[in-house]
Amino acid sequence: MFSIFLSAVSGVAIILVMVVVGFVLNERGWFNEQSPRIISRIVTQVSLPCYMVTTIMRDFSANQLKYLLPDLRYPVISMIILFAFSFAVARVIGIKRSHLGLFSSMFFNSNTVFIGLPINLALFGDASIPYVLVYYMANTTFFWTLGVWLIQKDGIGEAKISPSTALKKVFSPPLLGFILGVILVIAKVHLPKFIMSDLTYIGGLTIPMSMIFIGIAISNAGLSRMRLSRDSWGILLGRFLFAPALMALLVIPSSMSPLMKQVFILQAAMPVMTNAPVVSKLYHADSNYAAIMVTETTVLAIVVIPILMVLIKTFL
Repeated sequence: MFSIFLSAVSGVAIILVMVVVGFVLNERGWFNEQSPRIISRIVTQVSLPCYMVTTIMRDFSANQLKYLLPDLRYPVISMIILFAFSFAVARVIGIKRSHLGLFSSMFFNSNTVFIGLPINLALFGDASIPYVLVYYMANTTFFWTLGVWLIQKDGIGEAKISPSTALKKVFSPPLLGFILGVILVIAKVHLPKFIMSDLTYIGGLTIPMSMIFIGIAISNAGLSRMRLSRDSWGILLGRFLFAPALMALLVIPSSMSPLMKQVFILQAAMPVMTNAPVVSKLYHADSNYAAIMVTETTVLAIVVIPILMVLIKTFL
């Protein structure tokens, strides 16, 4: 058990060093206000799609991939239950009405790419990528539909879901890269070696740039603003206790592979999505509250993930 804990700590330490680099460089003035947006766009629209294509083509067969999509139902069911449960928790701990939608959105959505992908890669390797993407599909769909609708209600009052906007966000470049990789594998297409090399080099930017982005985000939010208030405790319980526990109850009795179970449970316990403060600011909700919760959950994930890994390895 101690070796499992050390392995998890080592995996988190790999990620933490890169986060600290981003944090320190931002504190020293290396980045401006536009830098996080530019880094985010490079990761999500350029490097991550390339990473998806090369990983799927290199490590997976058509037979393996066809069994993935039916298991999408587990994160979907989990998020629906968490969505309903979030209002019960909000009522019990007395979340103020102006935070209710944002609280619920942060309660059931997790950071599956900027934190989830690097953590799973560090702990499980490339074999975890398709499972990460399956969870990502469900999480992204829920955030850009129900999650954004809830945040709108806090801010502008009259909320609506735009199908066209939601589709654009769901079918994002990372997911399209995943789909392209699947198509190429099924069609048994082999890209020229120089193209695969280019995609591999560009895809290699994904993890370090994601972690530098998180470091900048933590620096901008400010560690001094972290407060363990009632609003904070509700989100922390949702992200680090209720979400992984519920996912474990759903997947442990299933016939899916142990690795997929582990990835799903870990993805469920990821911090608050980094998009939450951006969307909150757009719709005049409390973006400061969202930014603080991104910071708190990201920092505390460093402690939670090794403990969760020991539990996962012990019982799965």
